[in-house]
Amino acid sequence: MTSHQYVLSIKTKILIIRFSSIGDIVLTTPVIRCLKEQIDGECEIHYLVKQQFSTILKGNPYIDVIHEFGNSLKKVTEGLEKEGFHYIIDLHKNVRSSYVKKRLPGLSFAFDKLNVKKWILVNFKIDLLPDLHIVDRYFDATKALGIENDGKGIDYFIPEEDKISTSEMFGADPGSYVVFSIGAAHEGKKLPLYKMIELCSIIDRKIILLGGDEDIDNASAIAAANSNVINVCGKLRLNQSASAIEQATLVISHDSGLMHIASAFNKKIISIWGATVPKFGMYPYNAHPDSIMIQADHLKFRPTSKLGNKNTRKERRTTEEIDLTRILEAVDKLWVGG
Repeated sequence: MTSHQYVLSIKTKILIIRFSSIGDIVLTTPVIRCLKEQIDGECEIHYLVKQQFSTILKGNPYIDVIHEFGNSLKKVTEGLEKEGFHYIIDLHKNVRSSYVKKRLPGLSFAFDKLNVKKWILVNFKIDLLPDLHIVDRYFDATKALGIENDGKGIDYFIPEEDKISTSEMFGADPGSYVVFSIGAAHEGKKLPLYKMIELCSIIDRKIILLGGDEDIDNASAIAAANSNVINVCGKLRLNQSASAIEQATLVISHDSGLMHIASAFNKKIISIWGATVPKFGMYPYNAHPDSIMIQADHLKFRPTSKLGNKNTRKERRTTEEIDLTRILEAVDKLWVGG
């Protein structure tokens, strides 16, 4: 008589919550990877995200299920109640993520957003913030599970259908151009239009302008004033923009989601900082070692806000007073094979 041994296999189900935005979601990818690879036994990773940002995650092989929501968080939460998650990793930590956690079984963990310390730095210029990137703060939410940062940086996976030929699409061979990501979530993070026009005029390289629909008007003005500029703002899907970044020699960017995508591809990055400061912990993570951060260091009243959304005279000065020759010098220093 043949004997059989039955082994009970337990699948660990984990929900990660990060609703938005591009950069913040991209910066959660080390946590996704490490959970998938370091949890003992079979592990199923679910991710809850706003519908308009789900494309960032759809090529990620470490995610098993993406839960999207549009107008109704209540409806998607009702579906999540049936999943039986063992753990919920809250990497957004706001009222809405708390709403989700309260309705789900399983242990939940979150990270420290350090908002009080950021407020103190903005309002009193007293720096109590740790020298810690937000990625490493995200990992605080996984400590109880024994998960450690593997040090491999952030991931960005471009679906095959979104990989573009820059030569065919807009006549720029890979490695022959600079990407200039002209957008940002708030005005206090961006160079004013006249300075973006001037910057492109002094850079003697082919420049690809990347941005969303909200950047179209600025991009058109920049391109009209500069023959070395190719404007594709609003013409590419996000993953196609990522493909253009992957093929660039270097990337100039404000503090934005495309800056973090460039970091995922280990690009040389010239990041521009206005109202916000790298000390908030959102600088390019594990960036190429030659990357350079440009800011108006002489303005002692920076940072002027946590998000760059105050639109005061002081806040506008944080980008108006950036010396463009410093950016030009950085481009010349970092350019290879152009």
